[in-house]
Amino acid sequence: MTDPVIPGTPANCIRVPYVVGFADNPKVSSEVYAGSGALIGLDCHLIRPVGSESDTLIVFMHPVGGGMYLPIVRGLAAAGHHVLWANSRYRGVDAALIMERVACDLGEAILDAKTRLGYSKIVIAGMSGGGSVAMWYQALAEAGKGISDTAAGDVYVVDPQRMPPADAIVMLVTHVGRHTLITEWMDASVRDEARPDDRDPELNLYDPANPNQPPYSADFLATYTAAQLERNRRITSWAKSKLEAIRESNDPHRELAFVVHGTAADPRWLDATIDPSDREPGTYYLGDPRLVNDGPVGLGRFCTLRSWISQWSYDDARADAEVAGADVSVPVLVLGATADNCCAPSHSARIYAGVADERKQLHMVKGAMHFFNNPDSTQYLDEAVSVIGDFIHSHLD
Repeated sequence: MTDPVIPGTPANCIRVPYVVGFADNPKVSSEVYAGSGALIGLDCHLIRPVGSESDTLIVFMHPVGGGMYLPIVRGLAAAGHHVLWANSRYRGVDAALIMERVACDLGEAILDAKTRLGYSKIVIAGMSGGGSVAMWYQALAEAGKGISDTAAGDVYVVDPQRMPPADAIVMLVTHVGRHTLITEWMDASVRDEARPDDRDPELNLYDPANPNQPPYSADFLATYTAAQLERNRRITSWAKSKLEAIRESNDPHRELAFVVHGTAADPRWLDATIDPSDREPGTYYLGDPRLVNDGPVGLGRFCTLRSWISQWSYDDARADAEVAGADVSVPVLVLGATADNCCAPSHSARIYAGVADERKQLHMVKGAMHFFNNPDSTQYLDEAVSVIGDFIHSHLD
């Protein structure tokens, strides 16, 4: 299907939807709704200019988000680039997401683009939650060892031949990793996961009676951060204990689903003096953080034991862009946005510092929001597209 009038397709471009299908390791049960066991299908959109050939493909993948219509995807295609958005198998639902399987999915999408579509140069674009996957995948691919297990300790084998390395990486308005992000966003006032309404009033950012109000003192922030980390580790300890009991039972492949309340309580959203930027205090990319904190679409709200360890555990999750950057030997562009109310600009700085390759580049789009979708102007998107284009041309042409 190559109809150029598919809604959301830039002028003079065509959008080609297709599926990358492959056989994964057989599973006892499906991790995705209406899944088909060992047969995986990744829905993909290739957007490219009409009549313009290229040997270079920009590949996007997010662990859970479908972004084939995002402004940056359409903007890059409109500027003459060939762009692929490949959804992971977990599109839309991350309750059972295993990061090692997402890395597998990214490898399959890249392998298909090289062998079937004929692209010889690959630029992985890790946007938002896709950044940690992009950098970690590249480190794994360059090491040439594939994958042998998950962070939760399950055997999971991915042949290194099915994980071709990219030629460059673009890190777009991204964060260090989901495990770090959820820890920084956790509501430190939750004292007991089984009783989420029982909250410490002196740590509850959304309690008007809390004596600690913005701008927060250094002592309060230190106490709050320590409580956030302790809460993440408390959930991890509980998850590991439950999983150990399951593995020792007569039904070792069982899972257990649970809810994590209070995951939108980062003091930065209320106090602009913390991690200063151009973001508007009290705003958050999902809406009012006070409501999102316990709403149905909060970060990590619905989870399972193995997924928590692989995806959200501060000490166990492996997809860490800051760490993986030291093992990457291709050019890396870190492109942030100073008005980002999702991924704080300090994460861009941390990722940039972690990259060992001397060809690394850091660029912050001043005033840009998380999706480069500022309502007042397209200049932010135009700047991001231009910087990415210059980076690719200077390193891959």
